[in-house]
Amino acid sequence: MIIIRSNVHVPDIGGDRIIDFMLNCGDTEYQKWWEGTHIQFHTIKRNPDDLGNIVFMDEFIGKRRLRMKAIVREIIPDTMIIWQAKMIFKLPVRIILEVSNDITGVNISHVIKAGFRNIGRFLDPILRFYLSKSFQQDMDEHVKTEFPLLGKMLLDSDA
Repeated sequence: MIIIRSNVHVPDIGGDRIIDFMLNCGDTEYQKWWEGTHIQFHTIKRNPDDLGNIVFMDEFIGKRRLRMKAIVREIIPDTMIIWQAKMIFKLPVRIILEVSNDITGVNISHVIKAGFRNIGRFLDPILRFYLSKSFQQDMDEHVKTEFPLLGKMLLDSDA
């Protein structure tokens, strides 16, 4: 199992705003969030309770362009979203966004868990090729830049 975890604190905003944004984001808002890095993020298929929604993501992580679909697998309101990556078929990759408020803002944990189960584990080296140490470093830097930018954008929209 490969686990890539990044944590960041964003002041002056609540986690509910982050979760709501991620469930309702469209391309225009996504591009405004981080111009030139965020290309597309929109819902392709929406369900009334958001579970099973299919989204399309297109962004740069460092110099790598990451384009994929993902399925919303779990939601804990105002607390967590779990997406499962999907290319041609569902991948054994989960993206977990978890938030917890404190008196000064929100703590955000962004986790990528990747790995096959049982006999499929022999395929894990393929995942390690894509989720390399340099990708992990780029992802950590990305998360620590993007969520403070989102907090600022959301606060600016309140003004």
